[in-house]
Amino acid sequence: MTTHTEHQAQQGREPLDVNTPGLSQFDIVREGARRDDIEIVHYEPQVAPGSKAERRLTRTVASFFLLTGLAATAFLVIYIWWPWEYHAGSGGDKWYTPLLGVTLGVALLGIGFGILTWGKKLLPKEVSIQDRHEGAVASDDRIITGQTMLYMADELGVKRRPLLGISLLAGLAPVGAVAAAPLVGGLISQPHKNNQMFTTGFAPAEGGEKVRLVREDGRPVRPADVSAGGQITVFPGIDHGVSNLHADSPTLLIHLRDSDAQESRRANERVGHGDYMWGNYAAYSKICTHAGCPASLYEQQTNRLLCPCHQSQFLITDNARPIFGPASRRLPQLPIEVDSEGYFVAKSDYTETVGPDFWERP
Repeated sequence: MTTHTEHQAQQGREPLDVNTPGLSQFDIVREGARRDDIEIVHYEPQVAPGSKAERRLTRTVASFFLLTGLAATAFLVIYIWWPWEYHAGSGGDKWYTPLLGVTLGVALLGIGFGILTWGKKLLPKEVSIQDRHEGAVASDDRIITGQTMLYMADELGVKRRPLLGISLLAGLAPVGAVAAAPLVGGLISQPHKNNQMFTTGFAPAEGGEKVRLVREDGRPVRPADVSAGGQITVFPGIDHGVSNLHADSPTLLIHLRDSDAQESRRANERVGHGDYMWGNYAAYSKICTHAGCPASLYEQQTNRLLCPCHQSQFLITDNARPIFGPASRRLPQLPIEVDSEGYFVAKSDYTETVGPDFWERP
């Protein structure tokens, strides 16, 4: 096997002792390259150190990084303090997602343009040629590698151009915070502000008046409207109860057969929901507890409710317990009864959180 020294001797070059005092970093870097059969044939700084061109380019790169920092900081401010809760009509909440997208996009563009300008305009131009070879690693390689890394750091010009280092830190620190924000954002404030995740459109009015179960067209529902083994989707009979303002309220009202209803009542009693059914009728949230999709495909022979998005299945006669698919929590059950006029009403709001959740998990 040919050593680095023998290889250089074969090419008519005397190997350079990297321990020789007075050698510059570039001399050691060039020697290391030669030992790896890399010949630096062209090396030219693009701007003279201390020149007006260098200062102008430094300010340009710094501006991009500072723009990144400002945009990332704006993202954090909007993410934490901008009103995000949905309200009908026009309002500041409609700007929440667009502003997050714009600020994050500007931050990423600032990083990209800053790095491109730095690399294309400030770093020296280099042309090197390397031959393939195999050989043992010499002890001098540690010195060469270390000096090469130090030389590369020097060529970046951060020491000579402190504005670049300051702007890079000011720009990338907020970007790191942006990356962490979605992970810890839910811990900044309790998400149940105004108890919105525990309240649906079926919550009784201030006077205690119970909310009727209505069809999509607003008509209230009687027991005779649902045949045995059948089901219909119902909504809270309040203003905008069928709209997206109460998108967490769609409920499946199911008329179970006698034997299935008896099994369902026994299952309810085991979990303290003995009075949640009315006769052979049961009502369960239509919002899948896995990802919030509408679980609406009811198979009356097996009493299974299927969510078509990710194939979760819930057994209605066992408190809508998940028996297949990714869902791990049962569908919440709505307590129901019939009022004096013969229409279904909700005895109370849901007693469990509707849809996917995380704060309430035991």
